[in-house]
Amino acid sequence: MERIKAIIIKEWREVFKNKFVLFTVSFLPLMITALPLVILYFAGSSDGFTGISTADLPPQFESLCGSLEGSDCMLYYIVTQFLLLFMMVPVIVPMTIASYSIVGEKTTRTLEPLLATPVTTVEILIGKGLAGVIPAVLTTWIGYLIYAAGAYIMVSNPAVVSKLFDPLWMIAIFLVGPLLSLMGVSISVMISSRVNDPRVAEQISGIFVLPVVGLFIGQMTGMLLVNETFILWLAAVLLVLDTVLFYFAIQVFQRETILSRWK
Repeated sequence: MERIKAIIIKEWREVFKNKFVLFTVSFLPLMITALPLVILYFAGSSDGFTGISTADLPPQFESLCGSLEGSDCMLYYIVTQFLLLFMMVPVIVPMTIASYSIVGEKTTRTLEPLLATPVTTVEILIGKGLAGVIPAVLTTWIGYLIYAAGAYIMVSNPAVVSKLFDPLWMIAIFLVGPLLSLMGVSISVMISSRVNDPRVAEQISGIFVLPVVGLFIGQMTGMLLVNETFILWLAAVLLVLDTVLFYFAIQVFQRETILSRWK
């Protein structure tokens, strides 16, 4: 554990010197938290939902809203629309950090001394992975708590606000979020192990954010209803996927090959 801890601290010292990484870690969570709060403010102050009854809502809303009445159900539906938006933070932030962590060290001439140490490949990848996962997960949790506090202030019905602490949100934020971070880190490590330019690593890693964006668009357009069943299935798939990706990340990260290719 001491070796892994040392790698994490070393990563943070090196990575956060990069202004782009620092900007992504700090600004992106703030933007994703502020955007739904602004929309929630205008939605909550609008009278557009007045008079809406449960019968006016699509049948699938019943499983999402539970005992909430028509207007409150619509407001909670708007609140929940941003659940997948919060899921982008634990993907983008660790991908940005991890994609820089390996190839970036080559450009700063700090990779060779690390690979020459007796630290194992697994310890290196765990340390580099946690260096990306920890900031991503923490910023996601902080953003969620700020969002919940803002909803508490803006929404008059406590039953709507309490829905932000139901199993749907708890599983998504505290289980799916970290699993998404692990997925993003494993993908970025594999890419970063094979390319020679940090910008190329960041651009290729960014492609893997598109599935989360697609889920968010599907939810916003009504093609996808995010409920507890969907989130549980997503968590199960991510758990298997993370295991497979981490195995492949270990196989791809070959010390001798990386050093000889970059000579």
